[in-house]
Amino acid sequence: MAEGSPHPGLPHHVAVLGNGIIGHGVAQVFAVAGSQVRLIGRAADSLARARARIRASLDDFIAHGILDEAAAAAALARIETSTGLEDAAGAELVIEAVTEDLALKRDLFGRLDAICAPEVVLASSSGQPPSALNERVRRRERVIATHFWYPPQLIPLVEVCGPRCDPAVLDRTCAAIRAAGKQPVVIDREIPGFIGNRIQFAMLREAWSLWASGAASAEAIDAVVRNSVGRRLGITGPLESADLGGLHTMVQFARSLLPDLDRNPLPPDRLDALARDAGGVYDWRQRDREALLRARMDELFRWLAADRGTS
Repeated sequence: MAEGSPHPGLPHHVAVLGNGIIGHGVAQVFAVAGSQVRLIGRAADSLARARARIRASLDDFIAHGILDEAAAAAALARIETSTGLEDAAGAELVIEAVTEDLALKRDLFGRLDAICAPEVVLASSSGQPPSALNERVRRRERVIATHFWYPPQLIPLVEVCGPRCDPAVLDRTCAAIRAAGKQPVVIDREIPGFIGNRIQFAMLREAWSLWASGAASAEAIDAVVRNSVGRRLGITGPLESADLGGLHTMVQFARSLLPDLDRNPLPPDRLDALARDAGGVYDWRQRDREALLRARMDELFRWLAADRGTS
């Protein structure tokens, strides 16, 4: 822990590269926890918009009783912006959150390796494994994945993957994430998509398949998930649920059901035209997208308040 850090393990200085939907949220997470944050982007105007989004998010935290105005103002004051990558040099933890362009990420990590002191942790918030990013890095033992979920200021999980990094780097990274109020989960080997996206897309593949085959309407499929497994998953994960339901019964049921589940390596053809036209399974002209997004955010705030014991 750097001198002056308010929580054990919390870096005094953090640099976040990229000011999009993940980057500005990660900057907010560490600033609220007490770190000095430098948010680095390509242009002053996009960085100004990112600060405005952070201020709006902090206002939501105030409205939901998570923060007061003084704490929100202090957090915003701890965030500086920059367009120069060299300004990451003073950080103890650097988190990359740029667009999903692997060539760009590799270039950034190579430049960061030259800019930052040897003890600085170089992390990526994307779903890319460290071995995909360290092509131009000499000190590869300090490169690690820290996969934040959207929106990072509300979702507690951070998937941490660094099976080839220095064990001390893994420990320091998990300690920093924990001190920032998030829950690090360590992935023991590199796998495409990490854990969350693999499970999320397994469910999405089956949902898409059921809809595309005409087995049920989109409304029916979503209602089934929301009102059954969705109600349980916030308390018991899939493996816990299977054990609680009786593993012998679940294994026997799986033997009969798994062969019938969708195993297509590609999304259903019926989705292609919708995707090309930037449409959706639903006709959003007939639905209130903003109201649904707000309802989801309100529920995430409810969970966050419960996690912090402020509900």
